[in-house]
Amino acid sequence: MKSILAPLLVASSCTVSMAGEIVNMPPASPDSGGDWLMDLRRPMTNPTLFDLAVPSTNIRPIFAYHALPDFVNTTAGNLPVGGDVQVYALQFEYALSERLSIVATKDGYADFNPDATLSSESGFLNLGGGLKYAFLLDPAAGHALSGSMTFEFPTGNSDVFQGAGDGAVNLILSGVKTIDQWQFAGGAGVTIPFSDQQATSSFVSTHASYEVTPWFIPLVELNWFSVLDAGDGRRAFNSQAGGAVPVIAEFEGFDFFNIGSGNAEENRNLVTAAVGFRSQITDSIQTGVAYEIPLTSEENSVIESRLTLDLVWRF
Repeated sequence: MKSILAPLLVASSCTVSMAGEIVNMPPASPDSGGDWLMDLRRPMTNPTLFDLAVPSTNIRPIFAYHALPDFVNTTAGNLPVGGDVQVYALQFEYALSERLSIVATKDGYADFNPDATLSSESGFLNLGGGLKYAFLLDPAAGHALSGSMTFEFPTGNSDVFQGAGDGAVNLILSGVKTIDQWQFAGGAGVTIPFSDQQATSSFVSTHASYEVTPWFIPLVELNWFSVLDAGDGRRAFNSQAGGAVPVIAEFEGFDFFNIGSGNAEENRNLVTAAVGFRSQITDSIQTGVAYEIPLTSEENSVIESRLTLDLVWRF
């Protein structure tokens, strides 16, 4: 339990200090908070877990071009993979009030195109969603702090490493702070599966951006994923290497994928960095692009690089 709580406590302390003193604030009025909300920038990377702390009503189409490592480390040796995964997804959020919203965090379609060892397949991702509540919301001071509980359901296609286990719950803390043209955001959480087939993991994500002009808002993001308890490594995803991937992989998937590797504690950490920019197209529409690479060994992960494009429409 201590291993699960530690990342949340560290991130909570950082996020609270970023957000400022927590006081009981009345709900922000549309006049005081509407403009602030429209100017906020949603994080680009770790899209199924790292969200903006402020509830709103919006839709977000996403495209990700995810390059796979040329080689990956397994108990059977260093195996060639290469190729790419293309992900098409649509997130949405509906605000029930200024503090509470329903969020749909994971869905979509994946086109999996490895060069070697694995099979070219396509299929739907798991479905995920839940609730987000902002227990600190102060547009005048430019900060917010929220908690989310989302569930991932094993509805996806096993051909693209989905549908295993009995699902999972994500417990997430998110914060945002704006200072003039600067925006700083952070998130941390744990993914707790309902069966031992999948890994229990944690994440910490950070975002910083600066509005040079509304059309050019450079950003930088960092993500740290860590395995707290490896999956059981049983055979699964039978169309991929005869179901052997969870048995022999020495790393975990994170983000869109949780493969349930029984050897993930060999390489339990994945750290990625991303640079990119957002553009404020209209008062209610933003678009963005980010290029992400691993800072830890790519052969101990599922990522060589990722290019993410999105559009956020608030209404």
